[in-house]
Order: sequence, then C-alpha cells, then structure tokens
Amino acid sequence: MKALVTGGGGFLGLYIVEQLLEQGDDVRVYCRGSYPALQQLDVEIVNGDVRDVDRVTAACESIDAVFHVAAVPGVWGDWEMFHGINTLGTQNVISACLQQNVARLIYTSSPSVVFDGHDHINADESLPYPQSWLCHYPHSKALGEQAVLAASDAASLKTVSLRPHLIWGQRDNHLLPRLIQRAKSGRLRRVGPGTNEVSVVNVENAAAAHLQAERALRDHSQAAGNAYFINEPTPVNLWNWIDELLGIAGLSGVQKSISLKSARRIGHVLEGAWSLLKLSGEPPMTRFVAEQLAGSHSYSIAAAQRDFGFEPIVTMQQGMDKVAEDLRRLAAS
Repeated sequence: MKALVTGGGGFLGLYIVEQLLEQGDDVRVYCRGSYPALQQLDVEIVNGDVRDVDRVTAACESIDAVFHVAAVPGVWGDWEMFHGINTLGTQNVISACLQQNVARLIYTSSPSVVFDGHDHINADESLPYPQSWLCHYPHSKALGEQAVLAASDAASLKTVSLRPHLIWGQRDNHLLPRLIQRAKSGRLRRVGPGTNEVSVVNVENAAAAHLQAERALRDHSQAAGNAYFINEPTPVNLWNWIDELLGIAGLSGVQKSISLKSARRIGHVLEGAWSLLKLSGEPPMTRFVAEQLAGSHSYSIAAAQRDFGFEPIVTMQQGMDKVAEDLRRLAAS
C-alpha cells in the first residue's frame, strides 16, 4: 500500500507513519513544517498547507489510503483559522481523494465533536452533535467529520472517522509538558470534586486504531461511513491519574481545588478579556476547559471492536512505564 499521512510530523501522525513503515507500506507525508524525526525515516515528504487544494490534490497522486491527521488544536483562537484548517482543509482532502481515485480515507476526529456540556458515561456513537459550542475546535472538527462521513461511497471512496480521547504517551508535546509546567509553577488546580472518570488513549493505541480501521475498509465496508470512539477499555479517575503522573515526575500531587461554578465564571471573564483586549495566547481558563476538567467523559469502544477489531497494542501500565523518562525530564527542565 502507498499511504499519505497529513500532519505526519505531529505527535499522533508520527506514530502512524512509523507503524505504517513497520508493516511494510510506502509512506508520503504532507506537512507544513520541518521535522527532523521524519527526515530520519524512509518517507517522502511534501510540504504544504491543507488549505491549498491544488497542493493537497498533487500530494494524493498514486495514493491508496489517506490518513488525515493534520489539524489545528486548542481552545482559543479565530474561527477563520479553525474553520480554514479543520473544516475547509478536510474538504480539500476529500476533494483530492476523489480526484485522484484514492480508495480509503481515515479521518482523525475527537470526542469533543459531541460534547454538549453534560457528563458522558460509557457513551456510544449514538450521541448527536450539539446545537451550540463553547469553542471553535470541536465545532470545526465536527463539520470536518460530517463531510468525511457524507463522502463515503462503497463504489469509490470509503471513509471512516476515529475519535481518540485524551491522547498521551512518549514524545507528547502538548498534554504532558503543559501539565508538568503548570504543576511546577503552582498554577495547577483541581476543578470540581475530583471524582470524574475520563477515557484516555495511549498514542500507540490511537495510531494502531487508524491502521486497523484502514485494513477493515480494505477488506469490507462495514466500518465505512461511520465514526468510532477510540480509547482504553477502562476509564481513569482523571485527578488520581494526574497525581500518578506527577508522582512519577517526582512532583507533588494537586493540592488546591476550585469549584466548577467558580472555574466557569473565571473562564467566562477571561474569555471576555482576551476577546476585548486582543491578548495573545490562550486564557489560563475557559468555560470549555472548566467543564472538561470537572466532568466525566468516558466512551464505549464496543463498536470499534465489533466493526474493525480495535485492540490496544500496549496496556495502561506499559504506557505509564514508557512515559516515565519523559515525565522526569520535563520536571527537571
């Protein structure tokens, strides 16, 4: 197989690239930046932006399967940026696949596309998209997901959307560094009573799910046109897990807390200040972040297990053992 991975230099994308190479596939990567780790691999690198439809179309030439991982994450920023990359960029990928006769498209989505402000307990894919949004990322990703699923056609392009929840693991350049930095600075606060359970997924398992879904699309069409939650079989207590990560790093657990109501109020005020004053970066708290940190968000993987045999390749404990060195390095820096 010849595969194209958009965003193949990122955290999840690089693991997908490596696993594709391990199974003997030819890999082309479409990315905006320069990534030394990619340059050390036997891959073809094409630089470009997913908003450039002509460039994306050229990158899809002679490709059997596209893994569309590229996206702009975050809880703050202009709608034009999120919509341009996450929504319109995804539509460009779909168009390119159709023009170049690509057979399979695997889209990296997020459970946040169905976040409605309520707890989700072992929820399944019957959850509807919400009617309102607290930030642009899930909204733009939901629009991209809907376009991907609507494009699925057994006679031409088969598509699937995967929703990995709270990706973590070795080489994490987002979640774990921010956690350690906030803990070291004394700015980490438990939001809510600390009893919320959350699904998480090791990055190696999230990558494996993409390959497993692609093989299913290749062999049969049962998974085509569907979205699937991807996470470990058992959720974690979010704040106990955070304390465990901090303990491995040699840091104290979370000592201070704030109620969800207070966190939401602070987030609302900070969002207004950032909007009015055009401040750079993200507000230290937003309403979306407050609800994510205080609520329970756990998801069933029964559909992914049934339709394409999703199976984690590393256990939770193996993942914790693997990430220990990274945590200690981050704490010491």
